[in-house]
Order: sequence, then structure tokens, then C-alpha cells
Amino acid sequence: MSSGDRSQAVGGTRSYEVRTYGCQMNVHDSERLSGLLEDAGYVRAPEGSDGDADVVVFNTCAVRENADNKLYGNLGRLAPMKTRRPGMQIAVGGCLAQKDRDTIVRRAPWVDVVFGTHNIGRLPVLLERARVQEEAQVEIAESLEAFPSTLPTRRESAYAAWVSISVGCNNTCTFCIVPALRGKEKDRRPGDILAEIEALVAEGVSEITLLGQNVNAYGSDIGDREAFSKLLRACGAIEGLERVRFTSPHPRDFTDDVIAAMAETPNVMPQLHMPLQSGSDPVLKAMRRSYRQDRYLGIIGKVRAAIPHAAISTDIIVGFPGETEEDFEQTMHVVREARFAQAFTFQYSKRPGTPAAEMDGQIPKEVVQERYMRLSALQEEISWEENKKQVGRTLEIMVAEGEGRKDGATHRLSGRAPDNRLVHFTKPDEEVRPGDVVTVGITYAAPHHLLAEGPTTRVRRTRAGDAWEKRHAAEAAKPAGVLLGLPTVGVPAPLPAVTGGCAAP
Repeated sequence: MSSGDRSQAVGGTRSYEVRTYGCQMNVHDSERLSGLLEDAGYVRAPEGSDGDADVVVFNTCAVRENADNKLYGNLGRLAPMKTRRPGMQIAVGGCLAQKDRDTIVRRAPWVDVVFGTHNIGRLPVLLERARVQEEAQVEIAESLEAFPSTLPTRRESAYAAWVSISVGCNNTCTFCIVPALRGKEKDRRPGDILAEIEALVAEGVSEITLLGQNVNAYGSDIGDREAFSKLLRACGAIEGLERVRFTSPHPRDFTDDVIAAMAETPNVMPQLHMPLQSGSDPVLKAMRRSYRQDRYLGIIGKVRAAIPHAAISTDIIVGFPGETEEDFEQTMHVVREARFAQAFTFQYSKRPGTPAAEMDGQIPKEVVQERYMRLSALQEEISWEENKKQVGRTLEIMVAEGEGRKDGATHRLSGRAPDNRLVHFTKPDEEVRPGDVVTVGITYAAPHHLLAEGPTTRVRRTRAGDAWEKRHAAEAAKPAGVLLGLPTVGVPAPLPAVTGGCAAP
């Protein structure tokens, strides 16, 4: 009997909630977990309640030092609820599950299923087995069973989608545990990637983001050093695909052919997220980052020469073991030179299992905090100055869903410019849907967003907007149903803007 049949036999359809922590790869994996559960007969728990789904899945991240504390705190809050409701199930997957394995069940014996990064497709089977056998199921595959993109997916957006081009990473950065948990890089065949993108476009998607732990190393597994630039150019030939982005690249693998492909392919957006981590050559060496300051700034210069309006963002770690004040000033120097539109800055935290966690020269917390505040203040100033350069420009904005938290009060809508800057604009008289494109003039700049307070000069209704409208109508038409007579939990938030990848602590 399938999960759906069994749940019907006990009086109703079982509801689920997926709670996601970590990078875009985890967000996309959660879309697959949702797709798997719905394919097995579960239904997404509607918005408006807290903690009463029949199945709660934690898709975890092992990047931060306190990741396990956060997980066990959340599991602890669910324990009394599960005691009151014996039919409730809890599953833990993702990077922390891959790392901790049996530790999770020992510390939280009320957990029903533990699964890893390589076998997310097994979740429905493991839930059913745990229910039948009435004991926890722990299944951690040591290598990838099947490329995740072959699994059912419940995408969070009707108009924008993640597309994985590779999984795993061949780098050995001393602060990062991801390669140990996700494995060596494994690339998808280009034809499979393009077929997925074409299918998404046929469904109404107009923006895709190519995903990989080290996205521009794509091709190393299939023996083609120019495979990534070729893939970008191939995306340019897909009719109906308006915007292409990618994250996160590595400076080591960022070659001139990729810059040329970005500049010469109209639907590849003028935006680049390029992790720096540190501007100090000695610290980069200690991190095992295979580039130095000159190489990094050289790439930035080439990108700016080829794509003058490109918005460049980055990841930076403050307080890596052994970092001196001089090392930190070198990071500040690179920030001043590169003039990032945005920087995701992190205070170094130990990650159990990484070489950096055992290094001498761990920096006192108060020193790290003081440097972090200085760096944040500098980047805030630069972000504002760079945003002010956008005032007076006319931009095409793809309308987004859930990006403007104050839109209701300000009578505005929000969306993303081609360079991924967030823009709030005056709501036009005619109907505008997420996925549609509007043309606006920028009138004001803040450090983290732009305003277009004048009239919208053009509204372009799109197939992506049609897709959003169709999905919205279908969701509204769904009967509420009876979910075993229990309250339900909220759906995950809309897709976040592209930020740092797993390499960010």
C-alpha cells in the first residue's frame, strides 16, 4: 500500500512541511523533497498554523558551528507535540544528517527518519517503513544514487527556477565541510540540462539560475574545460528564456571564455556573485583558495570592461585563524577596489571536521566582531554609492512575489532588475502579475534597494505571468479538505534572492 493509500485508510490525506536551512542547493533539494512527498500522496500544509503537520522534514545545513544546536532545539520543540500525536512523523535530511548519522537518533529518539544528501529520493519509502516497523530508519548513502534532477519537484515559483548542473565539489577549502558531505563533483550531461530548461520554459518559466557548488568548474567531470561557457551560450538560443543567472563560481575556474559568453549572450544577466573570502594572500593560502588578490581583482576588471553595468557581489569571511590586522586591511583594500554592489560578510565560526577548526591562531570573538563591524560599515557605504549611480536609469523589472514586505502599506510592487538589484516601484493602474515585466525610471537609491516613484512607462504581460496566474487560480480552487482533523503549518517562504553558496560559513 502506498503512503497515499495508507493515509486515506486512516481517514484523510497526510500533510507535510519542509523546513530548509542553508544555501540555494538546499532550497532546490527541498523543492524535490516536496515533489517526492506530493507524488506519494501527501499535501502541502497550508499557511496559518504552526507545528501541526503530519510529517515535518528538516533539510539541514552543516556550515555553521551551531548548526546542530539549532536543529536539536527545533526537534526538542516538536517532541511534546509528537508525544500527543503518535501518527506524526519527523525526518531529518541534508548535510548535517550526512555528517551526524546515528547521532541524531541517539540525541532525539523521537525522530523517525534520517537520510543523507545522496539519497533524498528515498524519503517516502523510509517514512512508510518507519510507520510500518514502528522504529527509526537511518539510511545514508555514501555516493550519489541518481542525479537529483530526475526526481519529482514542486517548484516554489511559477516564473523562476533553479537548475542544477552539477553536485559536489573538488576543492579542499580548509573552512568548508561541504565536499566531505556532498562528494566529488559530478556533472550532468549538457543535453539533460538544456532539456530541463526547455521543459521549464514550456511551462512558463522565464528566469533560470544554474546551480553548482562550484558552478563554473562544470565540465571537469566530462572533460571539457569550456563546457560552462558553451552552456551559457546554449541557454541564449532557448526561445522564451529571458533571464539566466548562475551561482556560485570560483575565481580559480573563472576563465576569459566565460566572461565573453556572459557579455555576448543577451539573456545572461549582467550580474556576478564571486566569492572573495579574504583579500589577504597569506590567509587565502591558509584557506587553500587557489587564487591571490591580484588574480581576483584582475577578473573583476575584465568583467567590468566587458560588461560595464554588471553588479558584482561576494562572500567574505572575517577572523579566519591567523588573520592579522594587516591581513584584514588587505580585505578592506579589495572591497574598496572591487566596489561590490553587495557583500555577504560572515564572522568565522569553527566547523567540526574542517582543518581550520584545528588551526592555531583562533581569533578572539571581540576582535572578529570589531573587524566585522568595520567591514560592514565600509560595504554599506559602497553599496549605497553604487546604488546611487542607478538613479535616472530606465530599467526593466521582472515583478516578483514576496520581495517587498511593505508593499501593501506603500502601494508599491517589487521586482528584480537585470543586475538583480531589488526595485520597489509604484503600482500601475493596470494589472501586473509576478513574472510580468515593467519598465520604470529609478528615482531614489538606498543601500539595499532602489525606488521608482514615478509612473510605470510600460507593462509587458508575459507567459511567466500567465503561468503564475494559472498556478494561483489552481491553488485558490483547491478544497481545504480534512487533514486528519488537525491544524496545519505554513508553507516555506518564496525563493530567496541569490546569495552566497555553501562555501560561505
